[in-house]
This record gives sequence, C-alpha cells and structure tokens, in this order.
Amino acid sequence: MNPARINYKVYQGSTFEEVFRWESATKNYATIGAIPNVAPCRVIVGMTDPTPPPQWRIRITGVAGMKEINLLNEEDYYLSTGITGTNNNEIIINSINAANFSTYTSGGIVSWNTPVPLNNYTGVMQIRENLDSTVLLELTTTNGGIVINPTDYTITVKITSAQTKAFTFSTAIYSLELTNTLSEKVTTFLTGNLSLVREVTR
Repeated sequence: MNPARINYKVYQGSTFEEVFRWESATKNYATIGAIPNVAPCRVIVGMTDPTPPPQWRIRITGVAGMKEINLLNEEDYYLSTGITGTNNNEIIINSINAANFSTYTSGGIVSWNTPVPLNNYTGVMQIRENLDSTVLLELTTTNGGIVINPTDYTITVKITSAQTKAFTFSTAIYSLELTNTLSEKVTTFLTGNLSLVREVTR
C-alpha cells in the first residue's frame, strides 16, 4: 500500500493525539431494511448482516424514498457512531438528522472497507528535522507513544505535553511504520510534515 500523507500542526506544550484506522481493499455490504425519521439517524440492516466498527467510514446508496441519504459522490462517506437495537443491527450516524427527511420506502446498501486485523502489529514513529538529522522523538508500542487497539481497529499516536514542550523545530518530518510480528512484514502507514506552533501560555 502507498502510505497516507498527512501534515499536522503541533502546539508546543499541548498534548497531541490522533486516532487512525486501517482499511483493507475488501468491501463489506449490509442490506438496509428500514431508516426511521429520527435524529440521530439509525440505519437498520438485516439481523445476520455485518455491521461496521464505531467511527468507521461507510457509504449509503440505492435507498428509495429517503433519497436525501444516498451518497452519489464516490469520495463522500458518513461515520458510523455505533451499533444499537435489540438485535445489534442498527447503525447510528450521529451527524445526520433524518427527522425531516422523506419517508424511507425500500432498498439500499451500506458498504465499507473491511478493517485490517491489528492483533499482531507493533508500531514505531520517528520525528526528525530532516532525513539526515538525528531522531527528535521516537514513539513505539513499547513506550506508549503508539497504542494499537485490535478490538476497535484503532492506531493512536500520543505525544505528551512534556514532549511537545521540548520541541524547538519550526518544521519537521515524520513517518509511522507498522510491523506484523508473525510475517515480519513492515508497512509504512503514514508520513508527513509537522509544523510547530510556539506556546504562548507557559
């Protein structure tokens, strides 16, 4: 895979924390059976259908009646907030108020990319001023700077306030590598630039 490239501002003296999710190329699909006119939106799928993890990117297409909820642009998506309902088959989308939408009549599919299992992964991230400079900070799954949660499929990067307070660079570069401890395959997951915003309150 090609690593994602994301640039960040780091505020000196403040905690930096970002949560990432790793999507595979494999798609999951669930058939929609109902979408009530409520807020937040609840998309009810088949009882035996899969459901996405919380905060996962999903697409909704093919809905009849409540056409406002369909995503036509391939680049657009919603975030699933959680799963509820008696049969745990109702996908909550907190960002949507469906109370005043048209009435759902039939059809529709929820689709999302299957999460990459993270059970056997470790991570390491290094920050340098440039490619040839020394390491300013190394975050790992051992020192708590990288937290991998296989249950929620999340990869969390944490830089403490004490660590950002010690930063003196104007700009820096970083990369995050993930290693599968079973296959020993190393994947560059994320790269980018960091811009330091100097601390005012100190």
